Amino acid sequence: MRVVRGSLSDVEDDRRITRELVERTERTGERTIRVWTPPRQVAFGRRDATSDGYQRARRIASTSGYEPIDRSVGGSAVAYTGSTIAFAVCVPTDHDRCSIEHRYQDATERLLDAFESIGAAVARGEPPESFCPGDYSLQADGKVAGIAQRVKRQSALVGGCIIALKTDERSISRVLEPVYDALEIPFAATSVGSLERAGGPADTDTISRAIEQTFIDDSDSDPVFVHVEDVLHEEDDSM
Repeated sequence: MRVVRGSLSDVEDDRRITRELVERTERTGERTIRVWTPPRQVAFGRRDATSDGYQRARRIASTSGYEPIDRSVGGSAVAYTGSTIAFAVCVPTDHDRCSIEHRYQDATERLLDAFESIGAAVARGEPPESFCPGDYSLQADGKVAGIAQRVKRQSALVGGCIIALKTDERSISRVLEPVYDALEIPFAATSVGSLERAGGPADTDTISRAIEQTFIDDSDSDPVFVHVEDVLHEEDDSM
């Protein structure tokens, strides 16, 4: 498994990394994981773009200090504060256990194991009127994680967001409340939780390493660690 570490301050550069992870898995069949803190942004889902209030929602995000971006999966808007954690796992789809449902279940189990290992009491599900509602969410006095998936011909990208710190709960609620109002999607500010409130550490690095470790199988005795800047340079060299 290839393990990509590090964060970038530029939103577009950060998104290029995810595209490169997918393209590399398509080319090589190598599994890759990245767990990091994306730059400050509100990521809108494809369904958001069909809303009459979509452009107003983007303006609200921008004036609140969050760069509005569009992501290629379904669901509704997700806010990253700069300390919100994201994870992305790219896997080839040419093996026996490659169903969408299996990948969702596997990611859910691994996240639960990671959160338990750092002392956070987290369960499946989500509270009513939470951000980006979906079937694969985790909660602890509020939603703390959501999982999404994108499948291509030879690979699948499983990823999501994790709210690590208590200080992010209010920040996320404050930007998403008017954004969801513009999109005419129910949202309760009290539905946002965090791993820290659930008993986890107030340390995004510790949480990130725990998540990362649960996705490295026992068979991967020698995972290859790569810094995110090196991935950017690899991409530039290939152009």
